[in-house]
Amino acid sequence: MSNLGTISVIFDLDGTLVDSEPNYYEASRELLAEHGVEYTWADNEQYVGIGTQETLATWKHRYGIGVPVAELLTELDRRYLALARADTHVFPEMRKLVEQLHGAGVPMAVASGSSRAAIDAILAGTGLDTLLTSVVSADEVARGKPAPDVFLAAAALLGAEPAACVVLEDAAPGATAAHAAGMRCIAIPYVTAHADAPAFTAADLLLRGGQAEFTARAAWDYLASVSRP
Repeated sequence: MSNLGTISVIFDLDGTLVDSEPNYYEASRELLAEHGVEYTWADNEQYVGIGTQETLATWKHRYGIGVPVAELLTELDRRYLALARADTHVFPEMRKLVEQLHGAGVPMAVASGSSRAAIDAILAGTGLDTLLTSVVSADEVARGKPAPDVFLAAAALLGAEPAACVVLEDAAPGATAAHAAGMRCIAIPYVTAHADAPAFTAADLLLRGGQAEFTARAAWDYLASVSRP
């Protein structure tokens, strides 16, 4: 048993562990520009936390793109991976928390709406792959967030009961998915203007200021408090 009893921790990746949104935005902007669509950062904020395939299906319908979603996904992944491999920033307090949890023997997993290729590239490029070895991508489950599938699959991979899992999430669909899975949720909104979304206000710990407010110490203290009988 770890220093936090039976608690297991599940991390979302994009916007939670790493600041990948700028890379996703640039890849998306380039892809949509090829189809005659002007795409802004404000447009991009609408899709934070939504699975890639769901986002592409929405774009295909909204912008009248006559290309299959699978083809769009391949092209978006190609563009994104080139950017991600070149430069992906890990939030410093998140890295500190992962290192502390690893040192304490706390079971951890990553559960992300990104493709497995993107997740593996980011974890390897940032060195987090040596600390976070249990991974579930949206490719491996029937439904993406806000459905609970990816978090339930991560719990099963860890051999943990959902009620003993704490999810760290930056987006409302992910917070919804965590609660649907029967898990506690630490919410760190990537878009802080969204902090009043019902999924965030229902979180067990809400850090309204997002990553600017998040600290490894605050997260550890919360995990220690819920690990007590």
